[in-house]
Amino acid sequence: MIAARASHFSRRALIAAAGGLLVGCGRGPARGDGAMTIAQAASGPWRSSADRARDIWRRPVESLTFWGLAPGQTVVEFWPGAGWYTDIIAPYLAANGGKLYAANLQVGAPGDAASGMVEVFRAKLKANPGLYGDVAITAFGPTSEEVAPAGSADLALFLRNLHNWMAAGIAEKAFHDAFTALKPGGVLGIEEHRAAPGGVQDPLAGDGYVQQAYAIQLAQEAGFVLDRTSEINANPADDRNHPFGVWTLPPVRRSSPRGQPDNPGFDHAPYDVIGESDRMTMRFVKPI
Repeated sequence: MIAARASHFSRRALIAAAGGLLVGCGRGPARGDGAMTIAQAASGPWRSSADRARDIWRRPVESLTFWGLAPGQTVVEFWPGAGWYTDIIAPYLAANGGKLYAANLQVGAPGDAASGMVEVFRAKLKANPGLYGDVAITAFGPTSEEVAPAGSADLALFLRNLHNWMAAGIAEKAFHDAFTALKPGGVLGIEEHRAAPGGVQDPLAGDGYVQQAYAIQLAQEAGFVLDRTSEINANPADDRNHPFGVWTLPPVRRSSPRGQPDNPGFDHAPYDVIGESDRMTMRFVKPI
C-alpha cells in the first residue's frame, strides 16, 4: 500500500529534492554557533527560491510559532517528503540544541518510489551536516515501529499529509504513533487541506480535502486534547470545486486524472488565481 501511495509524489518533487543537494551545500550554522530564530531559518539562503515563494501560502514562521517550536526541543516531522519544512526546522534545531526525527516513508522493495524519495532526502541531509545537524531518519507506514523513542518528543507535526494517510488506511496509526512519541504535555501540530464544513467526509479523502471536525475526532480518539485552532493558512478563495481535487491547484497543478498524461490544453489560469488550498491549522496536546 505504501508504495502505491508514494507514487502520488510527482517526478518534479524528486528533481526538486535532488536540486536541493546543490542549494544546501553552503556552510550553515553549526550546533554551537549560537541561537537562530524561526524567521532566520525560514529566510536562510539554503532554501530554494521555489520553496521560499510558497511561504505566502504555507506561512512557516507563523505556523511554527503557533505550534510552539522552541530551542532545545525534540521534534518529529512525519513524512517530510522532499524536505520543504525540514529546511527550516532542522537548521533551527541544529543551531539551538534540539533534535529532529524525520519519520519518512516506509520503504518497501528497493527501487520503488518510496525508496527513491527517502534516499534523496537522506543524501540532502548528509551533504550538509553543519546546516542540518544530526537528523534521525525513521519511518512511518502501515507496519512501521516507533517514529521516535516513546515519550521523548516535545512536538510532532502532520504537514499536509493526513489525506494521504486516510487514503492508505493509516490515519489512526499516525495519531497513535505521534501520541506514543510525545511527552505528556507535548504538542501535535496539524496543517491540512480543509473541506467545506458540514459535508460528509470521504474516508479515503479522494479529493484531498479533510473535514476539520473529522480531523479533530481522529485526534481525540487517539487521546489528544484540542488546544486551539488558527486561520493562519486559510484561503477563502478556495471553493474546492476543482476537476482533479486539491491537486488542480498550485503547487501540483494537475491537468488530467491521476495516472494519465498531462493535458497541454488545460486552462490553469482560474486555479492559479485561487492559489494554494484553504487549510486548517490546529494544535493538540497530549494530556499530562
